[in-house]
Amino acid sequence: MPHTRKVKIGNTEFDHIPLILAPMEDVTDPPFRVLCREKGADWVFSEFISADGLIRDAAKSLVKMDIYPGERPVSIQIFGAHIDAMVEAARIVEQAGPDFIDINFGCPVRKVAAKGAGAGMLQDIPKMEEMTRQIVKAVKTPVTVKTRLGWDENSKHIPEIAERLQDTGIAALTIHGRTRSQFYTGTADWTLIGEVKNNPRIYIPIIGNGDIKDPVSAQTFLTNYGVDGLMIGRATVGNPWIFEQIKHYFRTGEILAPPTLAQRAQLCKKHLQMSVQWKGERTAVLEMRRHYCTYFKGIKNFKPIRMKLVTTWSAQEVYDIIDRVAVTDPEAF
Repeated sequence: MPHTRKVKIGNTEFDHIPLILAPMEDVTDPPFRVLCREKGADWVFSEFISADGLIRDAAKSLVKMDIYPGERPVSIQIFGAHIDAMVEAARIVEQAGPDFIDINFGCPVRKVAAKGAGAGMLQDIPKMEEMTRQIVKAVKTPVTVKTRLGWDENSKHIPEIAERLQDTGIAALTIHGRTRSQFYTGTADWTLIGEVKNNPRIYIPIIGNGDIKDPVSAQTFLTNYGVDGLMIGRATVGNPWIFEQIKHYFRTGEILAPPTLAQRAQLCKKHLQMSVQWKGERTAVLEMRRHYCTYFKGIKNFKPIRMKLVTTWSAQEVYDIIDRVAVTDPEAF
């Protein structure tokens, strides 16, 4: 089976094709990363961290470098438009002790890309290459890159970009199968990801990302394109179980039963409890509000329950509401 192939990235060896939690702003904080590791993720990524924010000693950027026991291997991802700042930020990140430092050349958000950072770097490939080379030289921690197919439909230069980035000394490359102009719309195009992977000049691991939403899509992309890792983003939100579901399918060819309502409620409570411990009650209660609809997707008449969940500032009240949700008629799913 293709998923049993060993993959070595930097100093880390996986005894199978790794399933990887993608970096997502305001989602992949330490509590969520730990939950995903517990549910089968092999490798997790931090939220995006601004190089300028790290250099300014901005508290919001510094706290994103926290690493919990039990979440390794973990990557800390940085973005920025200036080479010197990115090199300095990489050195700061290295002091936090991640297993990998990842460079974000894929974020499509306008306020990032318009400044030449994230996917904006796809408009200046020589600068992208030079920035990566200097970061690799500046740190001992393995450096990886995450990027997209290109800036738009007319500039899908990823085959060339992959070779140039490989020559800088990176340990692995993740490719999201969309252009920057697509943002997260339309369908991810894996054909160019496969072209990069099957290029005889490419020897570093190639990780595929985009539209992996269930075990069947994961198996299809892995079988058809032969990548060295599968990175999963939006499908994990409120559903850390997706990792164990995919692994079960890889092993048996069977679809694992979805988590019960009680299991969803239990994990949602644990997520909030860990968040309260990490960032304090008020911030945790506020930031967990984006997760409730996904944890409890499919419950009939959920709107009034959701309104209670997103208007209270009390963690205990949230726990009490979740406990009541847990005994809702299971047929509501």
